[in-house]
Amino acid sequence: MAESKPDPAPGVTSDIAGLSFEDALAELERIVRGLESGQQKLEDAIAAYERGAALKRHCDARLSEAESRVQAIVARADGSLTVKDES
Repeated sequence: MAESKPDPAPGVTSDIAGLSFEDALAELERIVRGLESGQQKLEDAIAAYERGAALKRHCDARLSEAESRVQAIVARADGSLTVKDES
């Protein structure tokens, strides 16, 4: 059975929605370095900032999803782990 992808965060384009957390974070870091250099034309800097904001939303959503999954894991009295029943 194929694993379904979560819905993208609001304002995240489909090309970003397909990125892993690690790839999105790496691209966001490149954008930040480019903006910090101050060497971009104004229009390019604005476009980079907008893409960076979308990448941040994507990363935030993936982190929130991962946190929820981790919090759903609970330890049993015998030390074994199980997934918390969410019903």
